[in-house]
Amino acid sequence: MSQKTVAPVATSELNLTKEEVLTIYEDMVLGRTFEDKCAEMYYRGRMFGFVHLYNGQEAVATGVIKAMRPDDYVCSTYRDHVHALSAGVTANEVMAELFGKETGCSKGRGGSMHIFSAKNNFLGGYAFVSEGIPVAAGAAFQSKYRREVMGDPNADQVTACFFGDGASNNGQFFETLNMAALWKLPIIFVIENNDWAIGMKHERATSDVRIHKKAAAFGMPGYEVDGMDVIEVRKHAQEAIRRARAGEGPTVLECMTYRFRGHSLADPDELRSKEDKDKWFGRDPIKIFASRVIEHRLVDESQLKAIDKKIRNVVEECVRFAEESPEPDPKDLFRYQFAEDE
Repeated sequence: MSQKTVAPVATSELNLTKEEVLTIYEDMVLGRTFEDKCAEMYYRGRMFGFVHLYNGQEAVATGVIKAMRPDDYVCSTYRDHVHALSAGVTANEVMAELFGKETGCSKGRGGSMHIFSAKNNFLGGYAFVSEGIPVAAGAAFQSKYRREVMGDPNADQVTACFFGDGASNNGQFFETLNMAALWKLPIIFVIENNDWAIGMKHERATSDVRIHKKAAAFGMPGYEVDGMDVIEVRKHAQEAIRRARAGEGPTVLECMTYRFRGHSLADPDELRSKEDKDKWFGRDPIKIFASRVIEHRLVDESQLKAIDKKIRNVVEECVRFAEESPEPDPKDLFRYQFAEDE
């Protein structure tokens, strides 16, 4: 995997307002703090099943989703908590779902790998690798169909589809890229290349490690992006969103990132070398962003510390909310199998 060095950037090149800086920082800190609390709750026996955390990859979720509109669509993977939070699903709803409570965003039926929120256009986490890719294409297709066939001028929503390097070797990836290019769907394929597909190192699993280069076979642009730099991710995402909304079709963004924890909380993480981990730990996306915006005097350190404190309170509150929420009623065991009338 290639690795980029963060070079000093002039203030004008950051192209961020103070409000945008605070939003981006708060979103990344929420993702990190929430996941750390999930680890604590899991090891205390408050969560069950498989829990896959997002620590280290926050710049990708924030850089893409916070560049989108609230009515755009987001489709995730089984590492989905932080994508959901960035898309506007509340910490209370996500934590309650992880606790299996009725107040969870999936009514306690989905758990960690199946976070979903219709009101936030968050199209779900998916336990199977690559499963969300064609779902995202469906969302993009309906936007295009409503706009071009049904004449709805407001149907210009863009869909962001997140998945990992391992998913890019599956058939759904290639089939969906072909369809998206053929129909010029308003979709962004966001590859979170953290170099490992569970225990399989990326270079051992694919004929060409440069996943973004595969976009050219389908006539669409593909870019390698420093996934530890939220400003670079955001810049590429904004252009991809512009293209999609203008009817110019899909874009592939290969975001080079790294998960700071094992594949799941059940993974002892013994396959990755200490040298490799230490190299990436030194490129913490939250610390990189904080140091740059302070250096360029967009905000001061006290403002960021205030956000840190605010988010700690939010996360403590979401645990309290989840603990005090009711369990699903046994009489509803067979409910939510099919769509219900409003």
